[in-house]
Amino acid sequence: MPLPGDQPPVTTPQRVVVVGGGVSGLAAAYHLGCAGRPGLEVVLVERDDRLGGKVRTQAIGGHLVDTGPDALMVRAPAMRALLEDLDLADATVAPGAGGSFVWSRGRLRTLPPSTMFGIPQRLLPLLLSGLLSPLGIARAGLDLVLPRRTVPDDEDLSIGALVRPRFGSQVFDRLIDPLLGGIHAGRADLLSARSTVPEVDALARRSRSIYLALRRQPRREVPQGPALVSLDGGLTRLVESLTGAIEAIDGCRVRLGTEVESLRRDGDRYLLTLSDGSELAADAVVLTTPAFVTAPLLADLAPDAAAAAAEVPYVDAACVTLLYPREALTRELNGTGFLVPADEDLLLVGCSWLAAKWPHLADPSTVLLRAMVGRYGDRRFMDMDDDELVARVHADLVRTMGMSADPVEVRVQRWPRAMPQYTVGHRGRLDRIARALGEVPGVHVIGAASTGVGVATCVGVARRTADEVLAGLVSAGDPTRGLA
Repeated sequence: MPLPGDQPPVTTPQRVVVVGGGVSGLAAAYHLGCAGRPGLEVVLVERDDRLGGKVRTQAIGGHLVDTGPDALMVRAPAMRALLEDLDLADATVAPGAGGSFVWSRGRLRTLPPSTMFGIPQRLLPLLLSGLLSPLGIARAGLDLVLPRRTVPDDEDLSIGALVRPRFGSQVFDRLIDPLLGGIHAGRADLLSARSTVPEVDALARRSRSIYLALRRQPRREVPQGPALVSLDGGLTRLVESLTGAIEAIDGCRVRLGTEVESLRRDGDRYLLTLSDGSELAADAVVLTTPAFVTAPLLADLAPDAAAAAAEVPYVDAACVTLLYPREALTRELNGTGFLVPADEDLLLVGCSWLAAKWPHLADPSTVLLRAMVGRYGDRRFMDMDDDELVARVHADLVRTMGMSADPVEVRVQRWPRAMPQYTVGHRGRLDRIARALGEVPGVHVIGAASTGVGVATCVGVARRTADEVLAGLVSAGDPTRGLA
């Protein structure tokens, strides 16, 4: 209770502008707004007419199917907490099947359990899978006896350069490359081990044998419940819930169909020029845009950061969802799907058996398959129209799964420049961005290109960044400094 004569503190109006309405931007704006900071305005600016970025859900065969990311890592504390905050915890759907396959040498072969990003932790399951020839198994076993390789701390190796000399080409080509290709749409010969698989990179640098180092790791207690879940109705529900929550917070607003054309310093604040000709002053700015959009925005403000962001390569991808009559199946869907190595003569990168993977998408009369195409160095699908793309994907599914009838309904979702690639030198690029932004207080860069792919990772980084933004803002000061 204030004493007689006490005056309430003067609150300086302040504004944070979040650029980009994907998951990172939505989560950042939500956590900024939830802080309840008096006098704080949060503005989310998105150039498209919809929010959610690559989170998109479409109807097919009476089901709502995700054509972008389709799973949430709920073992990540920030992701789990956000679902609870938004009352979505009860809407989660656990996978209905486990295990997956790799297309290799003319058939689907079981992906061995107990692998870490494709690196075997047990040799017997690898032998039984049939993925490797006897010679390939023997070559993989050389990791046990090969001498230790010393890697300087400042040297960034590709996953291929780190792992292939230890386990040989078959483990790399038939396990590691397709698995990481399915996650990143990239080639493991180009991806940075330090940035993409830091756990493996650390083991390889401090151990003589990667296999023995994996075996010696202490067993971790596995948390209860599934690691990955979906949402009944699709992940668009997360976007809709976040949007509704943001719009309900006093001081928060969303501007759709508005592009930020430039960002510059204006005294001790920042000025954003928008595509409608207006300007927006901000005390702090959070850029959650793709690196190729972020780079020109930083060109005048932090040229070194802009140059580093412009170096991040991207891969085009497409998702083709196909609805088949149930009788078209000639095999049991006893897993979540399969991956395809890059050296196989297929357009497919992988296929999810949605009817088995997610129970809410199961149907007694039809079956849903989700095919992914496009990876680093393979842009063949970009020259195809939708009809040709569907025909090529169907032909690959006939070859791999024996589909005996045409699909009755399809959806094609193209994602140009969809996936940032953490190629060799990525950590150095991020360090350059961080150093340059150290001279520009109040400007933050987050998103898949810098802080990790996956919805849960983006949510976690957005929450931490919101805390950093709030800590950097002045909570009280000159009452004449208002919002412009």
